[in-house]
Amino acid sequence: MVIGEEKLSDLFKQVEEKVEWLASFGKSEKNGVTRQLYSKEWQSAQKAVEKQMEEIGLHTYYDDVGNLFGRLMGRQEKSSTILTGSHIDTVIDGGKYDGAYGVIAGLIAIEHLYKHYGLPQKNIEVVSLCEEEGSRFPMTYWGSGSITGIKSFEDIQDLKDAAGIPFVEAMQQAGFGQGKYSPPRRNDLDCFIELHIEQGEVLEREEKSIGIVSHIVGQRRYNITVIGESNHAGTTPMRWRKDAMYAATGLIQVLMERAKETSPDFVATVGQMYVEPNISNVIPRKVTFSVDIRHSDENVLFGFCDDVFKEFERIASRHDTHLNIHNWMNEKPVKMCEKLNKISESILEREQVPFKKMTSGAGHDSQVFGQFCPTSLLFVPSHKGISHSPYEFTKTQDLKQGIELLIKVLYELAY
Repeated sequence: MVIGEEKLSDLFKQVEEKVEWLASFGKSEKNGVTRQLYSKEWQSAQKAVEKQMEEIGLHTYYDDVGNLFGRLMGRQEKSSTILTGSHIDTVIDGGKYDGAYGVIAGLIAIEHLYKHYGLPQKNIEVVSLCEEEGSRFPMTYWGSGSITGIKSFEDIQDLKDAAGIPFVEAMQQAGFGQGKYSPPRRNDLDCFIELHIEQGEVLEREEKSIGIVSHIVGQRRYNITVIGESNHAGTTPMRWRKDAMYAATGLIQVLMERAKETSPDFVATVGQMYVEPNISNVIPRKVTFSVDIRHSDENVLFGFCDDVFKEFERIASRHDTHLNIHNWMNEKPVKMCEKLNKISESILEREQVPFKKMTSGAGHDSQVFGQFCPTSLLFVPSHKGISHSPYEFTKTQDLKQGIELLIKVLYELAY
């Protein structure tokens, strides 16, 4: 299929207008976007997207957790569904492209296909997923997890937000979770295609227009606690100290050095630290710090943790301190569908569009769908890699390039 120059200019205009339009729901004083699950801003945004879907000519419906769908009905009877889209929620004071771009891209792509090619053979749906970020309640992927059956209503019964509002109460106040809509679990999905900003700077640095994701990395997160003994900073000789901070800094140094040696794609981060008693003239008794490690090979993750934590025990012992290692997240790497990726590769090679096969260091809804049905995650560049920030930005040309690819992929799959 060929998209003419006149149609391309229409895409330019649409994507610019729609990005600003959707960002207006929850726009913050800092020019960011705050649109948390089931909030008034979230409800207004979903209703506005629903109206857009209806104007395009799509059949719209919600499920009982608040995922919104717009369906272009296929000609085949009892057709399976090709799903595209992303999440509508944001972090606090986040950017206007994260998640929202995938929803906007799906709207533009389906409108274009319907307008120029009529009804497809298979159903195509755009989904505005209710939640991915976990920015209001301590749970991520509520939208995609409910569709795939990975999450359930049992998982949210005891959850509350920072203001003490129960998850169930917020959901019901927004009109969901009462059986008014259909259950979220789906069994008719042929595949899921997600178009997303990279949220990194690889594509921009390497001057690539599209990223085709082969794997989404696995993640392991830990809280490491070192327990020593508090004492006077001036009267306790160095040789007699049980200094939890001194031991913790040794652990962190080993962690970072081993991460650099493991693989060019392996990453380790210590982002939080708590010190007790946290007084300038008292030797720290207790230090707790976070560890976030990621890689696309589960065996590499396992081997790294096994080796590093053995070394942690030796270091803690040398400092006469005790160690506690708490693993609170263990997400396996997820492979994207090679067959779907080949479709994108063929299109981009044919049209001489520069692209990169890459892994995703961040989690996305595709990580959930990829365990459930054939899934493809496609990236467009992020300027300077900035994301979850009002300064998040992607050039219109790059946004348009991604939508062009989405249109052609959906055409090959559905028409």
